Amino acid sequence: MLDIKFIRENADVVKQALANRNAEADIDGLLELDHLRRAVITEAEGLKTERNAASKAIGGLMKEGKKDEAEASKENVRIIGDRIAVLDEQVRELDEKISNIILYIPNLPSATTPVGSSEEDNPVLRSFGEKKEFSFEVKPHWDICEELKLVDFERGAKITGSGFPVYTGQGAKLQRSLISFMLDLHTTEHGYTEVEPPFVCNADSMTGTGQLPKFSEDMYYTPSDELYLIPTAEVPVTNLYREEIIDVEKPVKLTAYTPCFRREAGAAGRDTRGLLRLHQFDKVEMVNFVTPEQSAAQHEILIAEAEKVLQLLGLHYRVIELCTADLGFSAAKCYDIELWAPGVERWLEVSSVSNFGDYQARRARIRCRDENGKPQFVHTLNGSGVALPRLVVALIESYQNADGTVTLPEVLRPYMGGLEKLG
Repeated sequence: MLDIKFIRENADVVKQALANRNAEADIDGLLELDHLRRAVITEAEGLKTERNAASKAIGGLMKEGKKDEAEASKENVRIIGDRIAVLDEQVRELDEKISNIILYIPNLPSATTPVGSSEEDNPVLRSFGEKKEFSFEVKPHWDICEELKLVDFERGAKITGSGFPVYTGQGAKLQRSLISFMLDLHTTEHGYTEVEPPFVCNADSMTGTGQLPKFSEDMYYTPSDELYLIPTAEVPVTNLYREEIIDVEKPVKLTAYTPCFRREAGAAGRDTRGLLRLHQFDKVEMVNFVTPEQSAAQHEILIAEAEKVLQLLGLHYRVIELCTADLGFSAAKCYDIELWAPGVERWLEVSSVSNFGDYQARRARIRCRDENGKPQFVHTLNGSGVALPRLVVALIESYQNADGTVTLPEVLRPYMGGLEKLG
């Protein structure tokens, strides 16, 4: 979340940054509440000083035999105490109101984030590979999945509903192989420590990374336990250090595989066929904790680590930078990686690599110590390394053959028991 002191001292900057995001927030109303809160605190502190002085004086009056004055002073102390209690309750209520407003305000874009009004203003930074040419009619992935019995969409819908596919046979093994390949890459070559976190989180964790309170309707919730199914491993992994002071002299780099659960996927009938948008999907996530000074450079390292996955798989992709209006709620700067899927003839996002600055750290109260030993908020970054459904879409559509088989990239074959083709 944003620092109220920063908002107070830079109100016009905050308003302009939110306008660049196409976001709305009542900054003036927030500052009025903040002004009132500080006035109430000032009054309460003055009364507490007055009460302390009066309380000390009572003993002296009693020693001097001025019992009536002492009793009057006691009554005055009581009245002051009642007023202080009222003011303390007002501060508590104002703190709650201010917090509720701030929790709904998105992060401010980085100074290096391009200003834009929609996704059409996202610049393409670079690409890898070329669009593959085919000598036969290219099939979309749902036809390939059906013919090779890689995914059973109908039985998944019968078991749970649309957006919950069942991977079968070589399709299930491909999922497991991709997960193992990515985890091995990140842990052996990129210096990550693997963790296996819970797949459900409490409200404090969801608030810490920015899912709550704004996006409560997008998540699956179990009211009897007051727990949320995670929308991404970013939530439990980031919250490993919630309310802690950690050592980030060297970046702390964690990676995890988890399933992800999202209600909003496939909303309004969009992309509901095949694997394009699902309510449950698998993802390998990378999370970094760094000092503010390391932040910008680590962001470039993180995007390169995500790209390495796709380079080894030999897939055609591009990297775009999100403009201010297309940024995610908690991000200050973000790169998206999009894969080309020839069967559906579309670019598909498979990774968002985001720098959150200290936005999540303030919400989750994750700190480190500066060079003088003073606590400061860390910077958090994360990126998909990568999400599986659209990776599978691009992979099987890009490597399909005229005879209906799908060639496997060489790096996956050891994980597939030496298998060279799906078929």
